[in-house]
Amino acid sequence: MRPQVLTFIMAGGKGERLLPLTKDRTKPAVPFGGIYRIIDFTLSNCINSGLRKIYLLTQYKSASLQKHIRLGWNILPSELAQFIEILPAQQRVGESWYLGTADAIYQNLYTLGLDRPDDVLILAGDHIYKMNYYEMIDFHRQQQADLTVGVVEVNTEDCRHLGVVEVDSAGKIAGFQEKPANPKTIPAKPDKAYASMGIYVFKHPVIEEELRQDAKRHNSTHDFGKDIIPQMLEKGLKIALYNFVNQDGEANYWRDIGTIEAYYEANMDLVRVKPVFNLYDNEWPIRTYQEKFPPAKTVFSGEDSDGRIGLLLDSMISGGCIVSAGKVKRSILSPNVRIHSYAEVEDSILMEGVNVSSHAKIKKAIIDKDINIPEGTVIGVDQKQDKKRFYITDSGIVVVAKGTHI
Repeated sequence: MRPQVLTFIMAGGKGERLLPLTKDRTKPAVPFGGIYRIIDFTLSNCINSGLRKIYLLTQYKSASLQKHIRLGWNILPSELAQFIEILPAQQRVGESWYLGTADAIYQNLYTLGLDRPDDVLILAGDHIYKMNYYEMIDFHRQQQADLTVGVVEVNTEDCRHLGVVEVDSAGKIAGFQEKPANPKTIPAKPDKAYASMGIYVFKHPVIEEELRQDAKRHNSTHDFGKDIIPQMLEKGLKIALYNFVNQDGEANYWRDIGTIEAYYEANMDLVRVKPVFNLYDNEWPIRTYQEKFPPAKTVFSGEDSDGRIGLLLDSMISGGCIVSAGKVKRSILSPNVRIHSYAEVEDSILMEGVNVSSHAKIKKAIIDKDINIPEGTVIGVDQKQDKKRFYITDSGIVVVAKGTHI
């Protein structure tokens, strides 16, 4: 018989490095891949893994996330004690809001008493990947570990925005580094480090005891990586390492899209001829909520249309989109986007309701919801002009924030 597992998903992050996309929404609610929200990938992993008792811990600007969950994820039968429930910060054990990942669980320890699981699974709600969590849970129980930490191998130069798990020569966890400039590398792999996936499996009694002790420490940041892991290492408790690799021993696809560059690149991964992250896997479907839009449509083929042609190349097009004699290359169009005559969109992400008027040109840009691009507007070509009007990253990605009037 499988162990009883209670799942907590951290879904309250501000996502400050994703501004301006997180100006009006929490990071897990940011649209991704045309029709999804970031949270959909973690929730789909849960459902596909057979996990049916799920709490979402919310805090920062959660209105759009709550609406998305209510409309798209009200799918589990409560009469079978299955649920996806939102737990907002509510000062249950004091006058503070959630102070860190560990404190968020500590403030909801009463739920553990109600559900009495064998193990507690803790997930981050802001990563893109596909994972059967029960494989990690089974590994945790086979190891008879007090805590199992999910990690993935990454290049050392990619660690500056990640938590890094240190291991010794025997492969045992020795410590934790938060966004290190000089990360501790994997023994025998000097160019690789173990990035924490923000995934933890605890024995139920262990997490209760560790969180209660951490709550009493005045110098704690109440974070699992920075505080709970070192606290457990000092006691000599058993912490296992779960390396997220495929059958060939290579790192599986996992992306922390905490920056505009990472978010953009993960979206662009989807439009490759051979995408490294496959959304078309019938054995591991990604669920979401979708409004009832008509099918996407292209208009004009060149005949009797003054040479105008609606053209789509290497792109993902959502329902309700109309490409009317415009050209779209290597881009993602969310639902209800309009591309008008002679407009050009290239290497870009257009969110729901964007209207691109005639003769406009957009390149290497992210356009947030319901933005109207006037006729002849050029975005992503002249960085000096773009900086006067929009947010632009060091790598040249232009972001047009929600509510922008052009």
